[in-house]
Formats: sequence, structure tokens, C-alpha cells
Amino acid sequence: MMTIRRSQERGTADHGWLKSRHTFSFADYYDPKQMGFSVLRVINEDRIEGGSGFGAHGHRDMEIISYVIDGALDHKDSMGTKATIRPGEVQRMSAGTGVRHSEFNHLLEQTTHFLQIWIVPEKLGIEPSYDQRSFQNDFSCSDLILVASKQGRNGSVSINQDVDMYACKAQNDGEKKLQTFSHRHIWIQVIKGTVKVEGTELNPGDGAGLEKIEAVNLTWSQGAEFLVFDLP
Repeated sequence: MMTIRRSQERGTADHGWLKSRHTFSFADYYDPKQMGFSVLRVINEDRIEGGSGFGAHGHRDMEIISYVIDGALDHKDSMGTKATIRPGEVQRMSAGTGVRHSEFNHLLEQTTHFLQIWIVPEKLGIEPSYDQRSFQNDFSCSDLILVASKQGRNGSVSINQDVDMYACKAQNDGEKKLQTFSHRHIWIQVIKGTVKVEGTELNPGDGAGLEKIEAVNLTWSQGAEFLVFDLP
């Protein structure tokens, strides 16, 4: 079974310095039919104007992933972490028992475009932690690259949930049959270009959720960029 979530159906928020599109219910956008997919709770497509950002604020009991598309995102948190996230990199912050953080775009003349992703952890009350890795060299293969997983397999970012997150930045047209299990859930989120899921075309901002399947056929165009989540 496949459910399509088109870009134009998403919730919106415009704070001047921040423009956001919400795949699932978030903040002032609430739709009881869009509360997430399996343990995938939030996918926000955010654009932060230069010289602005999110001031220090707190989170608990959530795996928070930042995936930068364009620009750069400067991160600070109460664990003492200071880092800059750029395209080709993936950041994971486990909020656990509580953490405060800020995310800022110091590029005064460039908008930072990124995805903010929240995943419900397998356990509550874990110790907060941070992980960040670059996959820029891996993306040259035009295939699905494992960028986050429970055990941090194959150099991926570790995550406190039974989730495999893949990213593709296609240098060429491509196709793949992704094997899974009928009890698992698959979510595909398109960032750039065109991706076909079982023959159904998805465009930038579109998402698709699949369940009760054992394989999914993907084809994509040159220049496509998209994420695939294999969820419990």
C-alpha cells in the first residue's frame, strides 16, 4: 500500500526570517491525519534567511536530524558542541533527558535550505548525544547511501531507533529495487528532481509512504536528490 503526500498539501509557516513547509503536524500546523509515519514524526523543509536562525531552545526524547541542502547551518548546544553543517553532511542530536541548542545561518547573503527531521527514539530518558558525518565523497556514486542507522553501520551516523536512513544525490539517471520486509515501513522524501516510486512520479517536496511490501522499485533522473527511510 502506498500513500502520496504532495508538496502543495503540506503545512506552511512564514516567520519572515524562516519559511517552512511541514510534511506532518508541527507547531501551529495541525492535521490529525498527518501526525507522522511509523516513528518518523517530523519532516520540515526550512529556509533560513542570512543572519538569522533559531535561538537557544530545548528538546527532550527525540532524535533530531539536520540535512543541509544549500548554505550552512551553525549549531551550538548545552553539551558544549559547536559545529557547522554543510551540504553533503548529516547531523544527529539525541535530545534524551533534555538539551538546549541553537541553529543559525551566518551567511549574510545566502539562504540556508535544509530538512529538519524528528524520529521517535526506541527508549525515553537516554543521555543526550551528538553525531555528525560527511558523505560528500560517497554521493559521487549516484546510489542510495546509508547516512544514519541504529548501529552506525558502514560509517553512518548512529541513531537510537531501528531506522535506516538513505540519501541519494544522483549524478546520473538511476534505478534500484530496495528490499525490505512486509512488517517494515518505507518513506521517500524528494528534495530535487524527479523520482518514480513503483511508477508513480514524485517531484520536489513530495513524499510517499509504503507499507506491507517486501520490495520497492525506484527510478530517478539525473540531478535528483532524495531521502529514503526504512522504518519499523
